[in-house]
Amino acid sequence: MTLEILTSDALSPFRHGFFTRRGGASSGVFAGLNCGTGSSDQSEIVSINRARVAEAMDVAPDHLVGVHQVHSATVVTATAPSEDKPRADALVTRTPGLALSVLTADCQPVLFGDAEAGVIGAAHAGWRGALDGVLDATVDAMVDLGAQRERITAVIGPTISQRAYEVGPEFMDNFLNEDPTFARYFAQGDEDRLLFDLPGFGLNRLRAAGVGHAEWTRHCTYSDPQRFYSYRRTTHAKEADYGRLIAAIAL
Repeated sequence: MTLEILTSDALSPFRHGFFTRRGGASSGVFAGLNCGTGSSDQSEIVSINRARVAEAMDVAPDHLVGVHQVHSATVVTATAPSEDKPRADALVTRTPGLALSVLTADCQPVLFGDAEAGVIGAAHAGWRGALDGVLDATVDAMVDLGAQRERITAVIGPTISQRAYEVGPEFMDNFLNEDPTFARYFAQGDEDRLLFDLPGFGLNRLRAAGVGHAEWTRHCTYSDPQRFYSYRRTTHAKEADYGRLIAAIAL
C-alpha cells in the first residue's frame, strides 16, 4: 500500500506532509506507518517505516531529524544530521537537505515555513506545550534565523477535535489561571465534563505570535481509526500501546 500524505497548499513551496497510518509495515495495534521509536513496536519495523517517510521526503534516512518530545516549550535549531535527539518539542532550520519531523497521536503536529527566508520549523504541541508557549517559541526561533513573522505560514495537521476531547474542570483551571478569556476554548459536556478545542487554541497562539497565515487541516485523529493513531482512542479501547503519526517538512 502506498503512503497517504496530507499536504497544504499554503505550504506548497516546501516538501512537506502529514503522514497518515496507511502504507506502513507495522502490524497488530500498530498496523500501518508507526514511526514512534518510543513505542513497543519492533524497532526494525519502525526503521523501515521511517525510511519510507524519508524517501517520500526525498532525504536520506539520517536526514529525517527529530527530537525526544517531552511536552515542553523547548525549541532546537538543527544544522546537520544527528543521531542525538535532544529533549525538546520543536525544531527549526535553514539548512538545505534536512527534513524536520515531529510525532503525534492526538497532539498537534505543526509545520512552519517562510519561503522567502528559506526557514522552516516543526512543532509537537499538546495542551501543555501549547499553553506553555511552544508555538510562540518556534516562531521566535525562526525569526532568529532570518524569517519574518508576517511571512511565516503555519499549518496544524491531524489532531484531536473538540468533540472528542473530554476533560474535567481541573483541566480548564490550567488555562483560566493563565488567561480567563481562554474559557472560550471549552464547551459544556455531560455533567461536569468539558470539551476542549485544542486546534482552536493552537490557531489562537499562532495568530497571537504574528504569523502571516495559520490553518488546521481539520482532520480528527480520534474519529478516524483507519487513517490515524490516537492515544485517547487507544486508552478508551484498553489497548496495550499505540502508534505515532509523523509530520515532516524539508528545505
